[in-house]
Amino acid sequence: MAFDTTTSDVIAGVDLSGAVAVVTGATTGLGQETARALASAGAHVVLCGRSADKCEAAIEAIRAAHPNASLEFEPFDLSDLTTVRAGADAILARHDAISILVNNAGVMFTPEGRTADGFETQFGTNHLGHFVFTNRLLPALRAGAPSRIVNLSSAGHGFSDILWDDPNYETRPYDKFEAYGQSKTANVLFTVALDRRLADAGVRSNAVHPGMIMTDLARHMGEGDMEELGARAADREAAGNGGGLPEFKTIEQGAATSVLAAVAPSLEGIGGRYLDNADFGEPADYAVDVDSAERLWSLSESLVGESFSG
Repeated sequence: MAFDTTTSDVIAGVDLSGAVAVVTGATTGLGQETARALASAGAHVVLCGRSADKCEAAIEAIRAAHPNASLEFEPFDLSDLTTVRAGADAILARHDAISILVNNAGVMFTPEGRTADGFETQFGTNHLGHFVFTNRLLPALRAGAPSRIVNLSSAGHGFSDILWDDPNYETRPYDKFEAYGQSKTANVLFTVALDRRLADAGVRSNAVHPGMIMTDLARHMGEGDMEELGARAADREAAGNGGGLPEFKTIEQGAATSVLAAVAPSLEGIGGRYLDNADFGEPADYAVDVDSAERLWSLSESLVGESFSG
């Protein structure tokens, strides 16, 4: 597998009949393509998104390619934990066992803002929303074991470790690139902590960098942001924290690593890893530090006001 590996390459020969898969951010881009690929192999896929209308449109698009696809949807907003909890509970009410969870949804480089619960938008949506959603679904993931959790991170995690003294930018000046980096580091650390807790139960977790793809995720990027992104990537490379900006991928190439993490036989029994270009990648050391992963778990429980044993 390599940079130009596609979802078709990864899913070829895979039979997911009888499996239930849940994909967040499934209405467009990488999420929709991930849902389509899993459904094409026979999985029953629950598409999650903020809008019921967009979920229905995504289902129509997938069924246009795969008329017999088994699909349903559950709308909720990751930036509002009340709806996250309701969405997870609704899925649990319909499914006792889940084999695949792909936490694909996210926002990037947003203007300074707050979620419904008062968290910085990117940290609250990309990490805390998925933290609650995933933990709520764990009974079904345990019942569906061997099962897999896929958390979409980004090479952008190299822009920042967790800002332990001020993760929600309550006192420091807001920096949308740094905030995005923090949220993507959180996705990897969450993966490490999940895998430590669940590996013995047959639930494995891996994080994914999909690559650079032009999707709706980039809707908040303004004039000059690509230049700034390139400059920060160069600084990161000079500091030994990853490479520069990569080439753009197609959506089918970008979703390939997510699908690989969800279904590849070669990853059976493997977890707590960071994947890139349909292979193992090299994250920043701070993103896979076990002590930091446990510290983030405790911080996240404190912020959302809910404890999870994993």
